[in-house]
Amino acid sequence: MSADERDPMSRKVIDCRDMPSESGCTLTISGEEDEVVTAAAMHAVDAHGHQDNDELRDALRSNLKDEVLVR
Repeated sequence: MSADERDPMSRKVIDCRDMPSESGCTLTISGEEDEVVTAAAMHAVDAHGHQDNDELRDALRSNLKDEVLVR
């Protein structure tokens, strides 16, 4: 199945610009929900000094948005 044949609603996006931050980070991550949460948690720990725990992952998951495909 090609990327164009997949359900676009299954891809999620998280954007650091939507999260409270003083660093002005502009990273955007997209992919399947669990992939995005995992990658965003790693980024939050490495770049922003957060601790990877259930509270962080719940906050990240609540900020996920459906990816909008532009054609």
